Amino acid sequence: MTSAKSARRPHHWRRDLIELAALFTAVAVADAIANLIGHQPDGPYLLVASAVALVATAAFHTWWARRHSHAPPSGEAGETGEAGNGGAAGSSGAGGIAEAEETVLWRMRTTVCDAPGSLAALCLALSGLRVDILTLGTHPLARGTVDEFLLRAPVSLQAQELSREIAAAGGTSTWIERADAHDLVDIPTRVLSLATRTALDAAELPLALRQLLGRCTIRSLPTVTVTGRATGESAPVEGVLEETVMRLRDPSGGVLSVERPYLPFTPTEFARARALVELDARLGPRVPRSEDVLTLPEGNEITVRRADRGDLAAARAMHDRCSQRTLRLRYHGPVRDADRYLDHLLSPRFGRTLAVQTASGKLVALGHLLWDGDETEVALLVEDDWQRRGIGSGLLGRLVALAVEAGCDSVYAVTQSHNTGMVAAMRALGLPLDYQIEEGTLVITARLTTGLTTEGAARPSVSAEQARR
Repeated sequence: MTSAKSARRPHHWRRDLIELAALFTAVAVADAIANLIGHQPDGPYLLVASAVALVATAAFHTWWARRHSHAPPSGEAGETGEAGNGGAAGSSGAGGIAEAEETVLWRMRTTVCDAPGSLAALCLALSGLRVDILTLGTHPLARGTVDEFLLRAPVSLQAQELSREIAAAGGTSTWIERADAHDLVDIPTRVLSLATRTALDAAELPLALRQLLGRCTIRSLPTVTVTGRATGESAPVEGVLEETVMRLRDPSGGVLSVERPYLPFTPTEFARARALVELDARLGPRVPRSEDVLTLPEGNEITVRRADRGDLAAARAMHDRCSQRTLRLRYHGPVRDADRYLDHLLSPRFGRTLAVQTASGKLVALGHLLWDGDETEVALLVEDDWQRRGIGSGLLGRLVALAVEAGCDSVYAVTQSHNTGMVAAMRALGLPLDYQIEEGTLVITARLTTGLTTEGAARPSVSAEQARR
């Protein structure tokens, strides 16, 4: 960069002398030509015609220089600068589509042959559709390369048209879905953020895997059932990758199964997921030690905190104080099996549990937020002497807040149709509710995000839920 001081070059006297000599020479030549032509019969007309020709030539040269200049026109300089400062790898023609028309974000993944020019062909096809490339990631395979794009495209561009153009440019196994502003975070930053969340809370591991891998179904398969029967589930330490299924050894015992039927996993994604699981295994069991105060209508204050397997003895003691009716409403099965569920429910791998504790340290209520594949279940158990005092509603509101924080679209509760307390607590949330009843069993689904339709909300079948229990 040249400073203003260094740009002021001193004029040498020789340059001035040369300029004066050139000026006098030009005047002498012009006078000689004027005298030569002026004495001719048509001399004045020739001089006027020469002057007009010179003026026209100068005007044409000025117009041509402005039209074909390498510098951008003054009216478009701002737009060009904005497109250049965006940091995107997209085409120059797509740089200003955000100002020209409404745009949407797309995530696209396609497989191309590992050859020079294959990526350039994709970029050229996207440029023709006025699509801006915001981020680009590559996943090398044994044969070919998977390219993952985050795109900003005109709202009028349909996914089918985009897929056809990518196929014509050499892309295969193309997958496209709508994205949002959260996808603008680059992959290294996202992985570090998920690792931090996992390090703080063991219950975050399934959620971190889902955010890392996109829409997928994650299940924790224990080595034994709640009744003590062996399931035969196991996985090697290094894990197993089978196209659309990933199996990783769960640090708390059993297997973490990750399924994504619509899109095969890549070795890069498998390595990232395995690194998160290894981090969880090295850190061991951990639950954030935070407490909240719940004020009852009569003015008494009780403590709400996270619970884990360390609260197993206190939870069993609470079971002993509960009536058989209360336990049946909660577990939908034989009362004698209630204690067997506690070890599963208090494990952070299957969700989050909130415990309500009195000032004397006695456990009087439990609230569970359980990861159930793609769905999320909420469940409450309040000791008989503490029912109808607002504890269930307070717990449910906190569980829903945890579900929103985890990015869940909806939560569901399974109860009996005559359990008016649970129905009232769900209605008190003030959220859109869907009801499904079958043989006296009621499933209430609360939609946590606006814009979800009834078909899109999580609504598990009652028979499947009963079979799982």
